[in-house]
Amino acid sequence: MGYEISLLTFMGISIIGSLSLNLITGFCGQVSLGHVAFVGIGAYTASILTKADTPFFVALLAGMLLAGSFGVMVGLASLRVRHDFLAITTMGVNFVFLGVVRQQEWLGGELGVSSIPDPGLGKLGFLALVLGCVILVALLSLQIRRSWMGYVFEAVSGDEDTARMLGLDVSRYKLIAFALGTALAGLSGGLYAHHVRFIFPDSFAFVESITLLAMVVIGGNGSILGVIVASALLSVLPQWFQFIGDYKLLLYGSLLFIVMRFSPGGLAGLAKNIFPKSKKAFALKGNQ
Repeated sequence: MGYEISLLTFMGISIIGSLSLNLITGFCGQVSLGHVAFVGIGAYTASILTKADTPFFVALLAGMLLAGSFGVMVGLASLRVRHDFLAITTMGVNFVFLGVVRQQEWLGGELGVSSIPDPGLGKLGFLALVLGCVILVALLSLQIRRSWMGYVFEAVSGDEDTARMLGLDVSRYKLIAFALGTALAGLSGGLYAHHVRFIFPDSFAFVESITLLAMVVIGGNGSILGVIVASALLSVLPQWFQFIGDYKLLLYGSLLFIVMRFSPGGLAGLAKNIFPKSKKAFALKGNQ
C-alpha cells in the first residue's frame, strides 16, 4: 500500500510540474527548455526553510514566490528573443542553476540537502494535499484558458507581431505566463522535496526539463486533460517497467518523434480526431 501511495504522490507532483510548463509553452507559445530549474528553486527554498524550523506551508509558499520572481527575471531577459533563441536562453538557465547549487556549500553542494523534515501530514494526508494541488492547478489552468487572458495568450502564441498590431501588450502577458508557470513549478518542487526528503543537483538536471517538455508535447500543447494524461503515463511507466528507466531518454525521444510526425496535437489531438466532440473536454486550442 505504501508503494502505491508514493507512486500516486509522485504522479501528482509530475502533473503539477507539467501543467506549470503548459502555461508557458502550451498556452503562450514560449518554449522553455530549463523549466526544471524553477522546480529546483522551489525545492531548495522550501527544504532549507523547513530545516530552519519554518512551518511547512510557509516554506512552500516562499518557494513558489521565489521561483516566480526568478521566472519574471528570466522572462524580462527573454523578451527580445523568440523560438530557438528563447529555447537556448531558458536551457542556459537550467545549467546556471545547476552550477550555482553545486558550488554553494550552504545549498549542500554536490551532496544536496538531506534529512528534509516530514511535513507531519502522514502519507495519505500528503497524498491528499498533492491531489488537492493538482485539482487547483488544473482548475486555474482551465479558468485562464476560458478567460480573456487565455485568448490573449493564444494570440501571442499564434503570432506576436499580429498581437502587437491589435494593441495587445505582448511583453506584459509573456511575463504573466512566466510568473504563473514558474511559481507553480516552485510548488511542485517544494512538494517533491518533502515527498522524497532528499534532493541533490542531479534531481533537477537538464534531462528532467526534457521530461516535462515531453509530457506537454505528448499530451498536446495547450491541452489540460491531455497533459494530465501524458504526465500520469510517463511518470509511472518507468516505475512499472523498470528496464525503461535505463532508456527513458530514448523512449521519450521516440515518443516525441512519433507524436510530432503523426499527431502534432499530441494525445489530445488524436482524441479529437477519433472523438470530434472531445475538443472541449481536452481544452484544445482552436487550431489543433
